[in-house]
Amino acid sequence: MADTSPRYPRDFYGHGPDRPDAAWPGGARIAVSFVLNYEEGGENCILHGDAASEAFLSEIVGAAPWPGQRHWNMESIYDYGARAGFWRLHRLFTESRLPVTVYGVATALARSPAQVEAMQDADWEIASHGLKWIDYKDHSPQDEAADMDAAIKLHTEVTGERPKGWYTGRCSINTVALASERGFDWISDTYDDDLPYWTRIADKDQLIIPYTLDCNDMRFATPQGFNAGDQFFAYLRDSFDALYAEGAAGRSAMMSIGLHCRLIGRPGRVQALRKFIEYVQGHEGVWCARRADIAAHWTATHPAKPRRNWHQMEHADFVTKFGGIFEHSPWIAEGAHALELGPAHDTPQGLHSALCRVFRAASDDQRLDVLRAHPDLAGKLAAAKRLTSESTEEQASAGLDALTDDERQRFDTHNNAYVAKHGFPFIIAVKDHDKAGILRAFERRIANDTDTEFAEACRQVERIARLRLEAL
Repeated sequence: MADTSPRYPRDFYGHGPDRPDAAWPGGARIAVSFVLNYEEGGENCILHGDAASEAFLSEIVGAAPWPGQRHWNMESIYDYGARAGFWRLHRLFTESRLPVTVYGVATALARSPAQVEAMQDADWEIASHGLKWIDYKDHSPQDEAADMDAAIKLHTEVTGERPKGWYTGRCSINTVALASERGFDWISDTYDDDLPYWTRIADKDQLIIPYTLDCNDMRFATPQGFNAGDQFFAYLRDSFDALYAEGAAGRSAMMSIGLHCRLIGRPGRVQALRKFIEYVQGHEGVWCARRADIAAHWTATHPAKPRRNWHQMEHADFVTKFGGIFEHSPWIAEGAHALELGPAHDTPQGLHSALCRVFRAASDDQRLDVLRAHPDLAGKLAAAKRLTSESTEEQASAGLDALTDDERQRFDTHNNAYVAKHGFPFIIAVKDHDKAGILRAFERRIANDTDTEFAEACRQVERIARLRLEAL
């Protein structure tokens, strides 16, 4: 029978609470990536074979597609980005000697040979932004893949080099997997982290360099966005300051800045970008880099490593591996496997949460069986070497395998009295204590009422489970 346990694909853990030291070149506190989206000439337009005009990211408030018609004003606004905005930004970045990554829509690049030559002369990286700058959410995987292949082919013809990075932007649920199939060094169709990361797609490790929609001039053209350049500058500055401070504390990160020729290229906005560039250049320990450079650094410094895929294990393998986490109670692992597990459960705390859910949802009688499955501390089973390997190692860690005759007598007396009173063994996470501390806890807890001890024993069982998971 096929395993139908629910699995959740989204990853809410990522790098976790202690993200890795990026180890940026030169000991930089932060990596800054300026990205220029070149879309002019690749947008929706009936001249491009589309059904309607463009309606996204322009100066026209409340723009709507015009089916079957050219939208002269919309086209003119996009034309401004190519004719004026690009060159204003080109001068700014080349005068500042800052590297740039271009997200180039292939059809837009093909219609702008002078701009492509200027990008290449400035040694800007030109990554692919797809064949056309359109929305792919309703495309079939086959149609989207065909456009990707056409984008790669046209990009190579126009620039003389196959693109090494990919960003669709207006993507579908299939975009990242389709791009990965096509062998890109990096993909940026996510907004989920402040650092690059590796993800497993099919049978390969794919590098993801997350992008941004907040440090992005597109918010000049969206509701509740930036109304003036000063707002854009303040937001970029505050974002930089936060990440720069984190870098000083050993948690270096990456900042992406998304730009569009027709938006930030306007005179009333470009000064905000200029101010931010000057602000960045006024700080030590900043690595301004193309995304290709970030990808090369991450691949060399933080290569992909085998990762746990506990949530994807088959039922039998899962129970074999985790059935002993709760002493002699494999039914808890069976119940956990049936839960909605995802990448966030591939950590000790994540899987512990799932196992504890099953334990806590069990009846009092079931939990009592779990308590009774635990051995006495330094009891007869230990003497007869009949403990599980986990219990043997745990008791040895607190020196319970090397008791004096007097200590053994005290443990035997306490064990017998505790079980006689409460009906289950005394349970404590021995790895959290030394021998003397365990004896003190024994003597203190034996006087508690049984309900109090039942609750405490259950907490200790969960703690033991967590320590066992961490030991894996």
